[in-house]
Amino acid sequence: MTIPMPLAAGAAATEYPLVAQLFSKHGYTEITAANIGEWTQTAGRKLLLFIEDPVRFKETLDLAVIVPELCRAFPGLFDVGVLLPPAAREIAVRYGFRRWPAFVILADGKYVGAVDGLRDWEDYMAETSRLLDAAPTRPPTLGIAIKGGAEGASDCHA
Repeated sequence: MTIPMPLAAGAAATEYPLVAQLFSKHGYTEITAANIGEWTQTAGRKLLLFIEDPVRFKETLDLAVIVPELCRAFPGLFDVGVLLPPAAREIAVRYGFRRWPAFVILADGKYVGAVDGLRDWEDYMAETSRLLDAAPTRPPTLGIAIKGGAEGASDCHA
């Protein structure tokens, strides 16, 4: 029996059949730092699936099964783009989710919300439905309190 090792630099998450099927069977688009701008700016709703190393985050393989099921539950309502680990790590900071794996919903290129970590199916259905109806908003980020030097200045988050 072979024990899976964490993905080394340059190793492909597509070596895992469930991840590979996202492209070969479901026809989802691989998103990279080079093409994310163009892909997300097209009209309509988008679901960005952030894949991590399945050895480090076993739930990644669960989400590789759940997202196609969400597509069947909400047919034609969004396009799916998949970010493999190197791109996912680089781009995740834009969207402020805190747990892996995750997916983000965009509307016409603007952030609507994220679902992170593993959830019950009912939670995925409810949250996806809510996000498909929601208006774009600002992605959550880590704010840093800034203290103004002027008297009476208040704390704010940058």
